[in-house]
Amino acid sequence: MRLAAFLLALPLLAQQTPEYTFGTTVSSSAGLEGKIYFLDPRTELLPRFDPKRSVGSIYTTSLNVPPQSFERGFPGITNRLEWFAIDYTGRFWIENPGLYAFNLLSDDGAKLWINDRLLIDNDGTHPPSALTASARFTRGAYRLRVAYFQGPANMLALVLSVRTPESAWRLFRTDDFLPRAVDEVWTPGHLSALKRAENW
Repeated sequence: MRLAAFLLALPLLAQQTPEYTFGTTVSSSAGLEGKIYFLDPRTELLPRFDPKRSVGSIYTTSLNVPPQSFERGFPGITNRLEWFAIDYTGRFWIENPGLYAFNLLSDDGAKLWINDRLLIDNDGTHPPSALTASARFTRGAYRLRVAYFQGPANMLALVLSVRTPESAWRLFRTDDFLPRAVDEVWTPGHLSALKRAENW
């Protein structure tokens, strides 16, 4: 599936998660925490983030902002339509080992790390574009990080999707990747056979 087909499928993907649950200020232990940073208007690439300079945090269980005008604003970001960044971190659980693929659509730049390994680098100022990467995962817990920035006024977008051994492409939601047993220890998992970003 190339970018044009993926963009056509976004309305169906968006139906899986109510749009306005995104960007809440209420923390969830099973979700992603996004630390917010304001950027210099000359920013062209993701900056290095200093936790001390964060201006706040937002929380979500999915990254689901389809391509849209910057004038609609980014969910959870108030009084700022451009020149900001969000550094999302969280964890997820893989129950069934196998080959998993991730797709990151963004406008402007974004990067995806799992267990501190860079899977997707879609950095820079650009219109909506998507990259994919895949890897083999063992059963266990994984650290996830997505860094994103919105540059000059135009479009904005941030959508993280996943393809599992059991399913076609769908939105990545941390609620779908939890241990089955409530008291299960989050034993670290391992990824291998990494195939980095392909253009869509």
